[in-house]
Amino acid sequence: MTTPEVRTRAVRLGPRSFAALCLVSAVGVAGFGWPLFADPTSQVAAHAQDAPWLFAGLLVLLVAVVTATISESGLGPKAVAMLGVLAATGAALRPIGAGTAGIEPMFFLMVLSGRVLGPGFGFVLGSVTMFSSALLTGGVGPWLPFQMLAMGWFTMGAGLLPGPDQLRGRGELALLAAYGFCAAFAYGTVMNLAGWPFMGALASNVAFDPHADVTANLARFLAYCLATSLGWDLGRAVVTVVLTLALGAPLLKALRRATRRAAFETPVTFEPR
Repeated sequence: MTTPEVRTRAVRLGPRSFAALCLVSAVGVAGFGWPLFADPTSQVAAHAQDAPWLFAGLLVLLVAVVTATISESGLGPKAVAMLGVLAATGAALRPIGAGTAGIEPMFFLMVLSGRVLGPGFGFVLGSVTMFSSALLTGGVGPWLPFQMLAMGWFTMGAGLLPGPDQLRGRGELALLAAYGFCAAFAYGTVMNLAGWPFMGALASNVAFDPHADVTANLARFLAYCLATSLGWDLGRAVVTVVLTLALGAPLLKALRRATRRAAFETPVTFEPR
């Protein structure tokens, strides 16, 4: 009896997992982008305290994503335990770069984990990791649910990249590095959008103007991103690329081995005598 080496596939999205992810993403898009389309007479700042409600709803939707993914993929308790270990590791990595522009090693771990675990578990991993790191670093505040959503999308995107079954080696590392570079900027941009509408008159040239149209506000938002977070996002992107290329191969191998064991995917075959 032999146990041949097999290629571990990313956890597939079933219809229920896909529906749950679409729902939580729709909630997230509404939470980030609604000020751009709000009526000028509405009190935008009055909704700045709605984050606890968004957080509560997000937790319920995360449970729904986990439940749907487990039921449709056949993953057992070991897979859930591995999810917890990865979230704890990511949370422990985050304080390493606290206060240093762009040095955020947790992002490269999220890219690799999302690639192996797939979009459903990847979204949950990103969100739970950000929640755990906030508890660890004392970063709990109204921005937390937005960070959880943004990191969930960041990790989910890695699980949606092409070639999860066939692409390996340098080609896969190059793909993940390119994704990490672009997604690091996307994460920073999305997080800017969470706080930018509530700046008020702090910076009139780049602040959100409730009386302006969407095009004018988007131009102001772009100027805001360039002026405030471009350097930090660039540092995050470069660190993610460097760590992915340097440590990606052995870490991907380890993650796939752990996922294969957790999902009990390794087939057993009998050779004829």
